[in-house]
Amino acid sequence: MTQEKPGVVVGVDGSEQSLRATHWAAAEAYRRSLPLTVVTAYSIPAFAASSMDGGYAMMDDSSLRAGAERVMDEAKQFLRDYPGELDYRIESGDPTAVLLEYSDDAEMLVVGSRGRGGFFGRLLGSVSSALPAHAKCPTVLVPLKFSAKEENAVTTATGAIPIVSSSSQPGAAAPESLIEEGAHPLRAQDARPVVAGVDGSDYGRVAALVAAQEAAERGVTLRLVCALPPLGSTLVWIPTHIEDSDALAELEEKLKAGRSWLNSHFPDLTIEVEVIDGTAVDVLVEETRRAQLTVLGTRGRGGFAGMLLGSTSQGVLQHAEGPLMVVPDGEDERIQDRADFGPVL
Repeated sequence: MTQEKPGVVVGVDGSEQSLRATHWAAAEAYRRSLPLTVVTAYSIPAFAASSMDGGYAMMDDSSLRAGAERVMDEAKQFLRDYPGELDYRIESGDPTAVLLEYSDDAEMLVVGSRGRGGFFGRLLGSVSSALPAHAKCPTVLVPLKFSAKEENAVTTATGAIPIVSSSSQPGAAAPESLIEEGAHPLRAQDARPVVAGVDGSDYGRVAALVAAQEAAERGVTLRLVCALPPLGSTLVWIPTHIEDSDALAELEEKLKAGRSWLNSHFPDLTIEVEVIDGTAVDVLVEETRRAQLTVLGTRGRGGFAGMLLGSTSQGVLQHAEGPLMVVPDGEDERIQDRADFGPVL
C-alpha cells in the first residue's frame, strides 16, 4: 500500500452487486471530495497451498492474480467517466484482512452484501462480524435490495454509469456517451433522512453524533429511533420491565433529551425522534426503506448494533433496503455533556 490516504475504500469481486456498491462509494467519495480507492484481493486457500509444491503454488498464484486483474478491469470500465481522484489496487492476502488493514487510514469502507465470495461471502459467513466489528473506520454495507430500487438503478449492460456529472455543478447533465447507453445520473439531491438507531449505550451516542454529522452535511433531517419490543422478549434489549404505556412515555422523554443534546452540537439540524413498537431488527429494516443512510454503533445493550453484528445479522442484511453504516468503537468528548440535557436511556 502507498503512504497516501485512501479516502473512501470499496472492495470489489467482479459481481454486479459489488459494482453497485462501487456506485454508492464513488458518489460518496465525490460528495466528500475524497479519493476513491477500489480494492480487490486474492489468496491461495490454506488447504490448497499446503498440498502444493513451490511450482504449483506459483502457477496458482499467477492464475488468481490474473483473475483479480480481470475484476479490476471491469471496475475501471465501470468507473471510466468518474471525474474524481481514483486509485485501483490489487492486493495479495485474505480479503477481510486486507480491508481491515485499509481501515487504519481510510475515511470509510464500502462493501456489498452479496458477491462471488471474497469480501461479500465472508460478511455473511462464519466471520460475518469481522469487518464492521473490527474496522477502525465506519463500514457501509450496501444491501442487494438497495440496487433494485428504481431511484438507485444503474446501467450495467456496458459497465458504464454516470456516477456524477462531468461538471462540478450539481445536477448538470451526464456525459453524452453515458446518456446514449441509457444510464441515469444520480439525483441532484436526496431528500430522504439519515436514521440513527439508538439503545442508550455510549457506542450508540457516538454513532448518533456521526449520523448527525452525515445529516447536516447532506442538508436533511436526522431521525432518532428506538425499538420498544414486546415485554418478555429475550431477543432484544428491553430498557425496563413495566407497562407498555409507561415504557413508551419514559423512552420518549429520554429520546427528546437526546435530541436537545444533539441540537446543542448541531443547532441548525432538524431532528425527529420516535419510539417504535417492535423488535430492533424489524424496526431497523423498516427504517432502511425510507432512509438514505442508517447509522449504528458496533456495540450496545443488545439493541440495533447487537442484532446487526450478532446471530441475526444475515436476516437484517437480507431485508434491508438502504445502506447501513456501522460506526466503530471510539471516544467522543461530546458525550460527556449528555446528562446535562435530561434523563439518559
